Amino acid sequence: MAKVHAYLNFNGDCRQAFEFYQTVFKAENLGTHTYGDMPADPNFPLAEDAKDKVMHTAIHINPETMLMGADVLPGFGQPLSQGNGTYIMLDTKDIAEAEELFQALSKDAKVIEMQLEETFFAERFASLQDKFGVYWMIHFEGNKRMS
Repeated sequence: MAKVHAYLNFNGDCRQAFEFYQTVFKAENLGTHTYGDMPADPNFPLAEDAKDKVMHTAIHINPETMLMGADVLPGFGQPLSQGNGTYIMLDTKDIAEAEELFQALSKDAKVIEMQLEETFFAERFASLQDKFGVYWMIHFEGNKRMS
C-alpha cells in the first residue's frame, strides 16, 4: 500500500512555517531546496526575490508520514488559494498527545473552530486554522471507536 503524506503550499512563508512545524512535531528538517538551487532556464527566468523561496522541504511527523511543503510562485503555476477544503487530521495515540499537539498548533492560530474537548465520537477532538493558514483536526477516538 502506498504511504500518504501531506503537501502544503505557502505564499512566501514556507521556511517559517516548517520551522514552526519542526517544533510542534519535534522533528528535524530532511532538507530544503530553494528556487535558486534550480539550474537556470532562459524560458523561465527567475526573479531575484524568488531565489530564496522554498521549492521543496520536508519533515517526518512519524516514521510513516511526512509533511512536505513549498512556496508557490505565480510564474511557476497557479497562485496560492487557501481554504478550508482540506484538513490535516492527526489521529493521536492518547489524550496527552492530543493536548500537546493542540497547544502547539493553536499558538497564534488564526481560527480555533473547536477547542480540544470530548465529543460523542471521540474522547478528544479539535479543529483549527494555524497561524500559517493550514487547517488541522486533532483526534483521539479512545473508547468511542466506531463500530
